[in-house]
Formats: sequence, C-alpha cells, structure tokens
Amino acid sequence: MIVAGLDGSESSWRAAAYAGGLARRQHALLALVYVQPYIAGGAALGVPVSEADTGVAEQLLAEIRDSVERTRGAFSVRWEFHTFRGDPYNGLAMAADQLTADAVVVGASERAGHRLVGSVAVRLVKSGRWPVTVVP
Repeated sequence: MIVAGLDGSESSWRAAAYAGGLARRQHALLALVYVQPYIAGGAALGVPVSEADTGVAEQLLAEIRDSVERTRGAFSVRWEFHTFRGDPYNGLAMAADQLTADAVVVGASERAGHRLVGSVAVRLVKSGRWPVTVVP
C-alpha cells in the first residue's frame, strides 16, 4: 500500500499524482490521507470540534473523484480516501502504521517557517519507519 498525504496544497496534489503512478506501476492500493487538524480554541467558542474541518475533507474527496473520472480509461488505480485527526506528522505516521504502508509520499512544505522548525516531510524521513518520497 502506498500512502500519500493530501492537504489541498499544490505540492500535495503533485505528491498524490506521483503516488498514483507508483501505485499503478506496482499494482498497489493507493491510500490518500487527509489529516484534520485539531482546532484548539474551537471548543471554547462552541464550535463542534469533530465537525469543524469536515468541509476540507469533503472538498478534497470531490476533487479526487473528479480527477479519477477525467482519467478513467487511460489508466486505473485502486484507491481509497482516509481522514485522520491530529497534527500532520502524527496523523500521517498513525495512518501509515494503521494502513501498513509500504511507502509514504508527501509534498515538500510550502511554508517558510519550516526551515527553522522542520517540515512534516523531514520528520517522516528522519523517523525511518517507512520509505518516504518527498515530491517538490
């Protein structure tokens, strides 16, 4: 199984496309994973935390289905979509563990602050638990 992290950024879409090609060539299942972040102040303001970010997941799933329909017949990839909750690193790590990933594919961070703190991709690579491909 190939696990690809997807958050809607351009680099994550490129990572998903790369992972799709990898899954197709290896006849593997592609698991597209969106990690719903916790909204720390949301509960205090009365926002139902479990429902706060479901719109993003639904939008990503709709875009994935649209892409699959556009490419139908050209090539076929078995895929599934999962959502996990938490911070991006821990959510992807949990997804890769629970889904027994053979490989993880993520997009390179597009945020400047990650040079100081470290990006999700760098943290996944450093963990050494799965082969990780970082797509620019």
